[in-house]
Amino acid sequence: MNELFTVLFVWNVIVFLIYGTDKLLARLNARRISEKTLLLCTFAAGGIGALMGMEIWRHKTKHTNFRILVPIAAVITAVIGYFCKL
Repeated sequence: MNELFTVLFVWNVIVFLIYGTDKLLARLNARRISEKTLLLCTFAAGGIGALMGMEIWRHKTKHTNFRILVPIAAVITAVIGYFCKL
């Protein structure tokens, strides 16, 4: 089960970086990562990385969907992580 926890950890780091990349693309006025893709990554057990990305990168913090859904996904991800660690 530790391998599953490691995969979960790495995935959350990737999701964190995806949020950072989208923030950078927004600042550069470049083509962005869709909100649908961001939320899909978030609910694919990347909730903690997404929540950290929102806070650290200050990204999507004014979007109601993200302010509600990302913390829910973070709790789900934490529960999954807990059971992976058992």
